[in-house]
Amino acid sequence: QYQLVESGGGLVQPGGSLRLTCAASGFTLDYYAIGWFRQAPGKEREGVSCISSNGGSIKYADSVKGRFNISRDNAKKMIYLQMDILKPEDTAVYYCAAELVPCNNYEQFHFGTWGQGTQVTVSS
Repeated sequence: QYQLVESGGGLVQPGGSLRLTCAASGFTLDYYAIGWFRQAPGKEREGVSCISSNGGSIKYADSVKGRFNISRDNAKKMIYLQMDILKPEDTAVYYCAAELVPCNNYEQFHFGTWGQGTQVTVSS
């Protein structure tokens, strides 16, 4: 059974940091690109970042470039999203997703496996 489980969300003040973790199980993570997506209340889901199967290709949304960093450890079957200099507009439910797709234009592809999401709230 393909499964992704996110953790690490929470309440943080503006300017603070959080590290989200996505734990994969039930499939060979090495072959899959992983995307991080987020959805704020009343807004459409948007892509935040993508990392290719071997980590050689990484993409970020313009809104998070320079503040977020995606990484993965295939041996541990873990993917990470380090989020620094958080802003109130980063508040959303964050999801990780896996698929056999390239990271170029990753938002255009259908990701077949999703986690349950983790809430990130940036507020003073």
